[in-house]
Amino acid sequence: MAEGKTENLFQRRITSRTAGFLLSFLLILSSCNSNVLYTGSAEMKENTWQLMNVPEFRVPVNDTLTGNDIFFVLRTGSDYPFRNIFLFVTATSPDGKKLTDTLQYYLADDKGKWYGKGFGDIKELKLPYRSNVFFPLKGEYTFNVQHGMRTEDLEGVYDIGIRIEKKGK
Repeated sequence: MAEGKTENLFQRRITSRTAGFLLSFLLILSSCNSNVLYTGSAEMKENTWQLMNVPEFRVPVNDTLTGNDIFFVLRTGSDYPFRNIFLFVTATSPDGKKLTDTLQYYLADDKGKWYGKGFGDIKELKLPYRSNVFFPLKGEYTFNVQHGMRTEDLEGVYDIGIRIEKKGK
């Protein structure tokens, strides 16, 4: 009977230690990303971004006083056929006002060396969109992103995402 009590005490001690470790790890992890307002991504079916596939990202905004940096995160593979990409981006504010941009990003240099980081043939790039943006209204902002390449099915795109970070943290 004493052996059973010792075993229960030992199990509780491990459980408490594990819970304490996990809680500490989560607090550290959350504090590292405390400047991230929003992150989201849209996976491309069969690694092909179809022209009519326009990912929509809905961003809840409560802070109108802090500047923000907005990035797109693009993951491509070695079968991506171009060294650049054009994006058509439409941002819509809570009051329905729209802002549309045509953007071009280079994904590789003149010699074909791919930018970004990654393992194997997959490269991830963090593409700057706008810097020090102050959202004028609280509410939900919507970002629609469409590729603007001269092909309907853009092969080699694994996913496109958006990341909004608070400025100065």
